[in-house]
Amino acid sequence: MFIHLHCHSIYSFFDGAARIESLVATAALHGMSSLALTDHNTITGLPEFHQWCNIYGIKPISGAELTLEDGSHITVIAKNKSGYSNLCKILTSAYGGPAPWNINSVYRKVSLSKRKNPYVTMESLFQNKEGLIVLTGCRRSRLVQLLLAKRYRDAEEWMAWLKKHFAENIYLEMQCNGFPGEHVLLALMKHLSEHVGVPLCATGNVHYVDQHDYPIHDLLRCMGVPQHVWVPSAIRPLNDRQWLYSSEEACHRFSEYPEAISNTYKISEMCEVVLRIGETNFPEFSKCSSSHQQLSLKELVYQGAQERYNTLTDKIRFRLEYELEIIQNLGYEDYFLIVWDVVRFARSKGIRCSGRGSAADSAVAFCLFITDVDSISRGLLFERFLSIERAERPDIDVDVEADRRDELMQYVYDSYGFERVARIATYQTFRGRMAVRAIGAALGLPEAFIDDLAKRIPGMASADGLESLLQNVPELRAYSAFYKQVQLLWNMASQIAGFPRHFGMHVGGVVISAKPLYEFTSLQPSGKGEWMTAFDKEGVEAVGLMKLDLLSLRTLSAVEGTVKLSEVTSGQIDFGKIPLDDEPTFEMIRQGETIGVFQLESPAQRALQSRLRADRMEDIIASVALIRPGPIQGNMVDPFLERRHGKSPILYLHPKLEPILRKTYGVVLFQEQVIEIATAIAHFTPGEADQLRRVMSKARSAHEIKKIGETFIDRAVQSGVDVKTAEDIFHYVQGYAGYGFCEAHAAAFGTLAYKTAYLVKHYPAEFFASIINQSPMGYYPIHVLCSEAKRRGVAVLGLDVNESECECVATNQTTVRFGWMQLKGMPRVLSEQIVRIRNASGRFAGVQDFIQRVLEINRWMLENMIRAGAFDGVMKKTREEILWKLPEWLAYREWNMSPLGRLNKAMVTVDERDIQEKIGREVAWSDSATHNEEIAVKNLEIQILDEYSLLGNGFSGHWMTLYRPKLAGRGYLFIESLDSLGDGAMVQIAGLVVRPHRPPTKSGQTVVFFTVEDETGIVDATMFHSVYQKSGGVLFTPRGRMVGLRGILQRRGGNRPNVMVSTIWTLMRGSEI
Repeated sequence: MFIHLHCHSIYSFFDGAARIESLVATAALHGMSSLALTDHNTITGLPEFHQWCNIYGIKPISGAELTLEDGSHITVIAKNKSGYSNLCKILTSAYGGPAPWNINSVYRKVSLSKRKNPYVTMESLFQNKEGLIVLTGCRRSRLVQLLLAKRYRDAEEWMAWLKKHFAENIYLEMQCNGFPGEHVLLALMKHLSEHVGVPLCATGNVHYVDQHDYPIHDLLRCMGVPQHVWVPSAIRPLNDRQWLYSSEEACHRFSEYPEAISNTYKISEMCEVVLRIGETNFPEFSKCSSSHQQLSLKELVYQGAQERYNTLTDKIRFRLEYELEIIQNLGYEDYFLIVWDVVRFARSKGIRCSGRGSAADSAVAFCLFITDVDSISRGLLFERFLSIERAERPDIDVDVEADRRDELMQYVYDSYGFERVARIATYQTFRGRMAVRAIGAALGLPEAFIDDLAKRIPGMASADGLESLLQNVPELRAYSAFYKQVQLLWNMASQIAGFPRHFGMHVGGVVISAKPLYEFTSLQPSGKGEWMTAFDKEGVEAVGLMKLDLLSLRTLSAVEGTVKLSEVTSGQIDFGKIPLDDEPTFEMIRQGETIGVFQLESPAQRALQSRLRADRMEDIIASVALIRPGPIQGNMVDPFLERRHGKSPILYLHPKLEPILRKTYGVVLFQEQVIEIATAIAHFTPGEADQLRRVMSKARSAHEIKKIGETFIDRAVQSGVDVKTAEDIFHYVQGYAGYGFCEAHAAAFGTLAYKTAYLVKHYPAEFFASIINQSPMGYYPIHVLCSEAKRRGVAVLGLDVNESECECVATNQTTVRFGWMQLKGMPRVLSEQIVRIRNASGRFAGVQDFIQRVLEINRWMLENMIRAGAFDGVMKKTREEILWKLPEWLAYREWNMSPLGRLNKAMVTVDERDIQEKIGREVAWSDSATHNEEIAVKNLEIQILDEYSLLGNGFSGHWMTLYRPKLAGRGYLFIESLDSLGDGAMVQIAGLVVRPHRPPTKSGQTVVFFTVEDETGIVDATMFHSVYQKSGGVLFTPRGRMVGLRGILQRRGGNRPNVMVSTIWTLMRGSEI
């Protein structure tokens, strides 16, 4: 029997077109008992490979094709766990990792020189040879290259050297793929095998599953170089013979070398399964942490419970004991202790953090101060997070103050060991836009054509869903004339949909292992130089490693910034004790004035708040859950609001449903409610009820739904519910369950949303200064945040060389001043130096003075400062005139700093009056203002453009002020005037478009939501499918940044206006106004 021992999947990145499931399924179809995966310099695909092999009943063999120092290839296969660990060490060293395995010092300091071009040294290979089988490699191997060059003696010496080091674990790899001169090459290999005593092994060097997939493999190779498909190249495959062929085909190809065939089976029998999918490999807390006195989980929980509740009732004790028993039975005590330890350290250092997600369903997590949601008082179910029946590993997400997350990461490394901790990898896959760009470049299509086409493709469009776009997306209709070219792109894109394009790093995932990580995975550096696993999140979970998500949340950094600024402007805020019943805050939310508020600032949320009329925390929590794709598609929003305001009756199919659904007005809004219904109506155990929830909320088969539905109905009847009611309840719950949101997660986010709304209401200057510092964050760009601050009575001032600090600050309760870090391209080190020099030696007199004192600044950065207006307060000349003078001043500084200049100053005595006279001439020049109206208008336009480009906001004026004279007399209204108009008024406005987006809808038709901003304010706009198809495509093209539109004003459910667009047009240069 022939076994494929050299196979590449899509994880060979641009050199493999085989999806892993297809590889395994085809091998099973061919009747093969084993299959090896040997991707280029990576083991990324191995967890998925093992999972599919388990499903298809094939033994997985783990390996990799390695690149040596000279660029040649060699194939390595792991015989056993020891060999796999050594393979991980070899691969880590290939990416510049340590050998032996001892990563030290600071976790971020990693050389990136080998990140994109990893290679293995022979020393590393020899040092870690135990448990490995080595095949000499493909056509790019050293052996084949020596034979093709007719360096037969060198080839013989190379094989003898390999045999000396690897003994019986070295095989001479031969391939028969129809390459020129192949038969002669194979005969030479046969002779060499006999002469040196190294057995032959036949491999296919598989790069795709089916012969028809060859064009995609060829395309990928061209994309990876990159080069055009029309250009011949040695790096491209020569033919289409590297597919996953059958044993019969292998016997035909290697008919003269039967021993090479039989040796493949012999090798496969020598190999063990090295990854055990489903095992748990969590670390033991007591063995890996010594940072504090050891306490048991139960002791820590009860200590925290005493602090949280003061008085421990029987209900609290019962719930804690119940959770602790499940945690202990599942063996996850150490997991909770480790998460507790990390959060404890964060809080001890004043780093804001908070757990979220389903972990907030846990009273144990609450008492450990991992989460801040009291699951007992809210009636949340622990089984949504963890249950005996589901027996899944816990997964706790912790939001961390973005500015200080690295401190927390460093603590994890220091506490649990560099050999056991790493970041988790992810990989970017080909979606619509990226696939079109890459394929278009490989096909040699004009760059401008591809760029414009890609920009018109919806951002979230998948690569295999492009076929219908020409008809359904109006901004793409211009490309109907290029149908053949576009269709070719679409077809090729669909075939590489989901293929990985390159590695990245998970936004917050950290893995902590019970054993050294090389027993499970190799490591490689991220673009930032942090060590990360070869596996993504799913792969890490599959091999049983502990995953902890420490997620940067800029909102927490903005909160901390607000607290610190308030200490100067108005007194300290205790964020943890913000009252949750502040009526001014609720009134602000009811008005939909929530720009900048966490989770509540999108146009959809602001429109909801105007209709919801929130007056309690439960309303805020519900709103977080309502504005999600699921509830919107499931048509849950309107029924909820109508029942909330008494416009529709709240009916319960059974009395037992009322206490469960009362807080959501009869709507199954939360996933926890599904569990409660199943336990109350059908007497499911909580764990069984969670299984019901999972079946309903996932895209399960009709058979699964029917089976669990029958069980639900039968048990409900047994508990006294009549059949008809039981059926109705099941179908009712089923209709909503697929759209439900985790209540614990909504509660965690809802609380933070309300508290940030409180800060916006009572500390607007401090809060807007802080969120500007954290930008980009949230929904809106900086210029909208500045407009909103201005609407709230906060003056936002631009850069000033003598007033600005490093960060944006609130100078008092009504004024915000931009900081140096808001200037595009400004390094923090330079911003700190500017402030330090100013504080140490006084205010700057002008640009010349600044240049002479801040010596490290370069011309480009200085020009940006001038163009951004930083010197407007000390120079009366225009910015253009200062820029014109700048080279002269810089040349003067350069002369002064040169050896000749310093010598001149040392030798020549200069009268102090001469110096003062020179400075006086410069000051007089800078103080003489320019008076030319035509130049002033032109300068204003340049200034506004520069400020938007460099600072994100126009301080000299709004961009619309330049267009307003052209709009006069044409019926355009100022946005602020819409507040005085009644519902149903026809309006025409113009402004900048902010964040157009097309969320999924129940009908499947496109509805576009966006915001329009002019110099007086902002307004939300909605465009329905018919208008979008007619003229709305302009929003998603480069010409859609500034538009005019006409529509009907609506004030649905509240006072906040919304424009229902009837027609829209561009106002960009060259268009009709």
